Amino acid sequence: MGYEYLDHTADVGLRASGPTLAEALRQGALGLFQLMVDLERVTLKQEVPIFCSAGDPAILFVTLLNELLTQRDLAEMLFAEFRISNLAQRDGIYHLEGVALGEPMDARRHQPKAEVKAATYGALAYHVEKDGRHVVQCILDL
Repeated sequence: MGYEYLDHTADVGLRASGPTLAEALRQGALGLFQLMVDLERVTLKQEVPIFCSAGDPAILFVTLLNELLTQRDLAEMLFAEFRISNLAQRDGIYHLEGVALGEPMDARRHQPKAEVKAATYGALAYHVEKDGRHVVQCILDL
């Protein structure tokens, strides 16, 4: 699994990793929604476009997670898959384009576990490990 949860006083930390920054971000998105619902209960019926940008990879991580939470609320959907079609750095800004796949929320079938309000800048970090894995982390406000 490309993500793990970190102990935090009232909230929860999320650390995600992958062989590329795009995969680390994708794993973080999976970790975000797995915290809220069992992803195996969510079918991939609809796509929602995702666009975000930030000045560095760590802030892009928080921006992406908050964009996904916004889309969850606006579309009243749960997402179980994330596809990043483009991740590029232009003029010092990281730009991400992709889609979130899922279906409308059904509390009886999905059996929600936790409510995540926002991704925060708490414990925010990004680094590349010696083996080349990209690691991002932040605190999620429950």
